Amino acid sequence: MYVEQNIVSDVVQLRTRAAGPGHWSRWNNTLSRHTASVRAVFGLIAAACDASAIVVSALVAGSVYHGMFYEQAGMVEAFLRLGFVIAALFVIPNAMRRDYDTKLYLTFNGHIQRSFAMWNVAFVSSLLLAFMSKSTNEVSRGTVFLFYMGGFATVCAVRCVLVRILHDHAVDGGAAARRVFLVGYEDELKHFARKYEPGKLGMRIVSAAILRGPETLKEDLALAAASARVLRPEDIYILVPWSSTETIDASIDAFMRVPASIHLGPERVLERFNDVELERNGPITSISLVRRPLTVAEVVMKRCVDIVLATIALILLSPVFLITALLIKLDSPGPVLFFQRRYGFNQETFRICKFRSMKTMEDDRNVRQATKNDDRITRVGRIIRKLNIDELPQLLNVLLGDMSLVGPRPHALVHDQQYDRSIEFYARRHNVKPGITGWAQVNGFRGETTTEDKMRGRVEHDLYYIDNWSMTLDFQILWLTVFSKKAYRNAG
Repeated sequence: MYVEQNIVSDVVQLRTRAAGPGHWSRWNNTLSRHTASVRAVFGLIAAACDASAIVVSALVAGSVYHGMFYEQAGMVEAFLRLGFVIAALFVIPNAMRRDYDTKLYLTFNGHIQRSFAMWNVAFVSSLLLAFMSKSTNEVSRGTVFLFYMGGFATVCAVRCVLVRILHDHAVDGGAAARRVFLVGYEDELKHFARKYEPGKLGMRIVSAAILRGPETLKEDLALAAASARVLRPEDIYILVPWSSTETIDASIDAFMRVPASIHLGPERVLERFNDVELERNGPITSISLVRRPLTVAEVVMKRCVDIVLATIALILLSPVFLITALLIKLDSPGPVLFFQRRYGFNQETFRICKFRSMKTMEDDRNVRQATKNDDRITRVGRIIRKLNIDELPQLLNVLLGDMSLVGPRPHALVHDQQYDRSIEFYARRHNVKPGITGWAQVNGFRGETTTEDKMRGRVEHDLYYIDNWSMTLDFQILWLTVFSKKAYRNAG
């Protein structure tokens, strides 16, 4: 693969080619045009595949619902008309937002989310058009439902196949790979090849030029620019630290005369962040490193879901509350409910509410985690902890707005303060509201945390949830918590 090429030896190749006969220029010019044409054709093929998959899905959905054969040709025409309308409403917007760019087909990541959003937009738009044209009775609701489900699945399957084909073709050095020229310091060139593995990203490194230092900068850049004109790359990556502003300015000036896209390579500090974006606010251009975990609209949507589901759960579980309260009162002296301070959103403290399952009610620096055979646990407490019933009063915290149904589990204050000092980004867990259950819990990080490594695993899952939040993920976690055969334990 290209990532295994010796970057230093590439410079020798670069110098040889730069000094070679004129046929190099003609060959590279032809190859550059060819690879660009292949990518353009692939975009058309990808769009055609989406359209074909949608039309065929509409026809199959109608055939399955109404029978395998039709005596009335008009029914088939109605199915095809539905398919063509949805295909147009799906493909054209995707093409306008460049969703058929080859770089998006080197991995399947993001295809489901983007396709699902546009699929729903296409369906809603088609329903509106059908209502306006008074043609809603042309196709049965059963056909529409089957088409909605089957069509989306077919589009995803077709895209998965295209991703596999293009990825294998690009990694093997196929014509779809972008021709890339690297220039920069030797350490930066090696780090770029080792860290990002350009071959897997659909890049073919045609050559690389090493900048030796300030004394030879002008000579190195002159040779690199001349070589780049011979090799005809599509992209030029300048790989120097962003603090070297003079080198960057000189490199840009040297390559502005080369007909290629010029990119300032990634700064190493940005490797810590997954969703780095360039933002413009009027004349201000900035790099967004970390976005706010949830937008205002997402906060409102999540809060509405919490209120509705928590209210329903409290009503349905009210008999369980009454029976549990009575058993706790009869089993041991003390209150029915147990309150303990925890950190919530933005590290603001609140009092978490649970059914009392222990003889003690610690809420200070001496808080000790419950263990498997803890003698502080009462007889009833052992049962309700095993069935997770002790966590149910936290539905009241959800209604009060201190917690959410889904989010990172809150820990005792003393434990938060302890792990905040030893685990990087631990405090980021408080950038969203804590939850009754979370992504860490449904992935096995539950109950007693006996080692710091276990807590690190829990924190990694919590941060994944924060960085990848969606309403779909919340419902997935709730489903696993309630219906999974595994008895996920949410103790904290």
